[in-house]
Amino acid sequence: MIRKIRFRENRMPRYLRRCEDGQSLVEFAVCLPVIMILMTGMFAFGIAVSNYIMLTNATSAAAMQLSISRGQLASPNYDPCATAVAVVRAAAPTLVSANLKYAFVLNGTTYASNTTSCTSTSETTGAAANLVSGQSITVTVTYPCSLAIFKANNFPNCLLTAKSSELVQ
Repeated sequence: MIRKIRFRENRMPRYLRRCEDGQSLVEFAVCLPVIMILMTGMFAFGIAVSNYIMLTNATSAAAMQLSISRGQLASPNYDPCATAVAVVRAAAPTLVSANLKYAFVLNGTTYASNTTSCTSTSETTGAAANLVSGQSITVTVTYPCSLAIFKANNFPNCLLTAKSSELVQ
């Protein structure tokens, strides 16, 4: 009688093994979509962070360029805003230039948002005259981003904003 009990104990694990043959396949099929959504979400977030870092560095470079460009006033139609836009575009080549929006504050004078030019025909008036030594300039650049995963429309869009201030030299 002891022998029969041992026989049944040995037989039970084989029976259970036979019923679990497809378990790993079912677990894989259930977990794969969740893992893929998480991975693509991390990639989308990583791209947004990379764009933000690039935008911040480009905005800082534009503000630094404006802070040292007061000596370029000798040219007749010097446009400090166009200079800053050119620096941002050169420092952030992978960002879509048409989607960049700019705002400038030169010596307390705010230039219209979304402008790329603040030209003047005179060295004593307009934006070129606002580059006064010791005064502050502020460059603000915004760039839209999307955290959409698999082109889903229910994910929020984000707006990356970088702002940098410098003193004119």
